[in-house]
Amino acid sequence: MSETERRFLVPMRGRSADEPFRVSTPLELFFDLCFVVAVSQAAAPLHHSIAEGHVLDGVRGYLMVFFAIWWAWMNFTWFASAYDTDDDVYRITTFVQIAGALVLAAGVSPAFEHEDFRIITIGYVVMRLALVTQWLRAARSDHRHRHAATRYAIGVTAVQVLWLLRLALPDSWPVVPVFVFLVLCELAVPIWAERAPGGPTSYHRHHIAERYGLFTIIVLGESVAAATVAFRGALDEGAHTGALIRLAVAGLVVVFALWWLYFDRSAHNLLTSLRTSMFWGYGHYFIFAAAAAVGAGLGVAVDHATEHAEISSTTSGYAIAAPVAVYLFVVWLLHIRPHLSGPLLAAFPVAAVLVLLTPLVPASLEVMAVMLVALVAVNGSLGRRIPDRVTEQAR
Repeated sequence: MSETERRFLVPMRGRSADEPFRVSTPLELFFDLCFVVAVSQAAAPLHHSIAEGHVLDGVRGYLMVFFAIWWAWMNFTWFASAYDTDDDVYRITTFVQIAGALVLAAGVSPAFEHEDFRIITIGYVVMRLALVTQWLRAARSDHRHRHAATRYAIGVTAVQVLWLLRLALPDSWPVVPVFVFLVLCELAVPIWAERAPGGPTSYHRHHIAERYGLFTIIVLGESVAAATVAFRGALDEGAHTGALIRLAVAGLVVVFALWWLYFDRSAHNLLTSLRTSMFWGYGHYFIFAAAAAVGAGLGVAVDHATEHAEISSTTSGYAIAAPVAVYLFVVWLLHIRPHLSGPLLAAFPVAAVLVLLTPLVPASLEVMAVMLVALVAVNGSLGRRIPDRVTEQAR
């Protein structure tokens, strides 16, 4: 077989978990950048819902939409770590997943405004069924993990049928319980598939940690971009300039601190077993969702400062404080807690609680920024003096 023929379609066998110099591919980076379009479309209605006083509806819709985005991204990421062949068929199938993400993004507004989930469901199912074709390729070529790959294909397909059947349910049926049931079905598929005879599929720890880190950067960047648009629109009005500048500086400091705290500790050494890897991977839903929500919260703060919001200053403050607190706690849970011991281990949870109190004081965003800078300093200076438990166990 010639090189050109192999380039179009090659056997999809598992890649080595110890492959040297494994890094994200241009296709994976393109995939991330296209997915962040869907993230921005989910964060924008959250911003407007909170500013208009529809907090619970906005948060509910945001968490539901963000699950679809995150889950499709996560499944592609772990599959690529195990089976990325970079042949033509693999690339085209990935493009189909990207197209599904863009369809999903187009359906965000009807889902938020009218609870019309038809477009968003179609986009989601397109993404997921495209991945099913990849799992079928893996089942054909990777004899060792054929049972696991087949379980993935069967499980994902079955759940997509349930998502489509959900569209036929009467309007009188409650949305959230049905959604939660389907989410639990989605989350159960990898747990079931990875316990198949032949053992779990392989993944590259460094590659996975890099992929999650890159998506964290992109989502935080999207928060900065969304906030920038809000700030520019407010500044164009020519009023409240001093308050907006203070908000902009404090908001940037907050985002910079969130980036710093996430990348202060290495993550790849934590992915030592299927159980810990799934806990780490699933937990990032809250990190990604919180990071994107920070941008929406900054937009709400701008609306409140320019008197365009229909909420109190306390509610405006919690639009930022709540996602920041969630981000801090989950980063501590996934990244910091396994590394540290002693009194410093409580720094992140304490900081999260204090962040939740900042909306109750004047200049809440500025106070939050100062607190996060202090946390970065304490974690950086004192944390490096404490022996790293993960490193010691690795030795």
